[in-house]
Amino acid sequence: SRKFSLPVICFGNITVGGTGKTPHAGYLAALLGTKYNVAVLSRGYKRKTKGFRLAGPASETADIGDEPLLISRKYPAITVAVDSDRRSGITRILEEKPGTDVIILDDGFQHRRITPGLSVLLSDYNRPMYRDYLLPFGNLRESLKNIKRADIIIITKTPADISPEDQKSIMADLGLTPDTKLFFSSLVYGDPVPLFNGNIHPDPSFSDPENGILLVTGIGNPAPLYNHLRKSYKKVIHLCFSDHHYFSPGDIAKIRNTMNDRKGELKYVITTEKDAVRLRELDCIREPLLSSLYYIPVEIDFLNNRKEEFNKLITDYVGENLRNN
Repeated sequence: SRKFSLPVICFGNITVGGTGKTPHAGYLAALLGTKYNVAVLSRGYKRKTKGFRLAGPASETADIGDEPLLISRKYPAITVAVDSDRRSGITRILEEKPGTDVIILDDGFQHRRITPGLSVLLSDYNRPMYRDYLLPFGNLRESLKNIKRADIIIITKTPADISPEDQKSIMADLGLTPDTKLFFSSLVYGDPVPLFNGNIHPDPSFSDPENGILLVTGIGNPAPLYNHLRKSYKKVIHLCFSDHHYFSPGDIAKIRNTMNDRKGELKYVITTEKDAVRLRELDCIREPLLSSLYYIPVEIDFLNNRKEEFNKLITDYVGENLRNN
């Protein structure tokens, strides 16, 4: 296992499926990007290329994968690269972007050939890892006892009204000591954004709860977004595709037909921020479907007023471990 001479923050989970990794990685990149030259390194899951790739303006999902593409589009000042060999990937980043100050290793908790300086582990509140089993009988990639490798644990997608008692119970179920750095975060959904023109504000009728919504997702765990929309709209119909799904003309026809069949019920199509980067690459989306497509941006927030505490842990680690220190 190799340790590099610059700050390396490992970001990952021990479960299969959506733990909210992408918005948390974006949060870290944005936090550090205000002061440092940040690089995010991912393996580029479900991409159709091999080896090392740097994200650029012409990159597509097939080149680098949907999650790296989303981070690259959302935070254009950040270096984004993919390589299934993370050790080689870091070396290449330092060769091609020698001014890099810090590297965020996306989904790298199981990548043992690198010794990160700081390891952040995510766990979905709705799918507690202490109630799960190892693959293939459950969703655990490795034994729960290995969470001790993490310096920071974040329970993601936590209800904003979680009680202090429930938080203490989770800490006990994880077998953590009171001094363990455990945080709780929640998803914060933004206003809908037109998929094909982000400068146009939504139709004023978007906020009308009587309007039906067709939710289209291809992510690991769409339940939080579905539940969020159900609070705002009387009818939400969900077309659910597999995680990282490559949308086809046939899928678009299915979406269009669903809208046509329920013309009196459904007015808008809503998708996720991550699905949006894949849908934008299709040239078979025409009016009127094109104008009815929106995505919901998502950010994260830390509960218990501990955002600054988390930020300080990250920035202190980076500041103390810069290469020129």
